[in-house]
Amino acid sequence: MDLSLSTRTVGDRTVVEVGGEIDVYTAPKLREQLVELVNDGNFHLVVDMEGVDFLDSTGLGVLVGGLKRVRAHEGSLRLVCNQERILKIFRSTGLTKVFPIHTSVEEAVAATD
Repeated sequence: MDLSLSTRTVGDRTVVEVGGEIDVYTAPKLREQLVELVNDGNFHLVVDMEGVDFLDSTGLGVLVGGLKRVRAHEGSLRLVCNQERILKIFRSTGLTKVFPIHTSVEEAVAATD
């Protein structure tokens, strides 16, 4: 399966909607998108992972890298996910302590840093 990406602005946040699989083959596409957004001055990102079917360690690495990039600019990266199989990956790796994870884009956009 391929990776689909789209972006939109909601308030002062840039929402990246991700669909498909984030793995060793598709993660570079997500990395490029996050780097481009930060380079364009978008430092408050919401990654909507509701359409993600699979996430591996390469995908986790890309998300952590994105978080480091936005934090270098006093920014934030919030995740939207309520799929148990994906949430389990974040819990088992301890990344629930690193990423704010929300159940909806609206909740993530409304959250304060």
